[in-house]
Amino acid sequence: VQLQASGGGLVQPGGSLRLSCAASGSILSNNAVGWYRQAPGKQRELVATVLNGGGTIYSDSVKGRFTISRDNAKNTVYLQMSSLKAEDTAVYYCNLVPKIFNYWGQGTKVTVSS
Repeated sequence: VQLQASGGGLVQPGGSLRLSCAASGSILSNNAVGWYRQAPGKQRELVATVLNGGGTIYSDSVKGRFTISRDNAKNTVYLQMSSLKAEDTAVYYCNLVPKIFNYWGQGTKVTVSS
């Protein structure tokens, strides 16, 4: 199983993007799911989590700017990103929380630049 992230692209500082995470079956509906990101030269970090019950957790770096949500009917998890900054530039991945090594997909690249 691989979780497929999509929706990345080039956006100007202050802009918005919405990322989507899809997987086969009901794996996203039955587990806590997170969005992770890896900037060049840095370790991969968890920035947003949606829990089974719908609660959410954010890292300090994205709190107030990013919103994670899930649509169980579509077996999809979203990351709405607003007020984007240059330091948000990274490859974004989705995975379960805690992460499963074999579930990493290729990620989707987000570049914030003018």
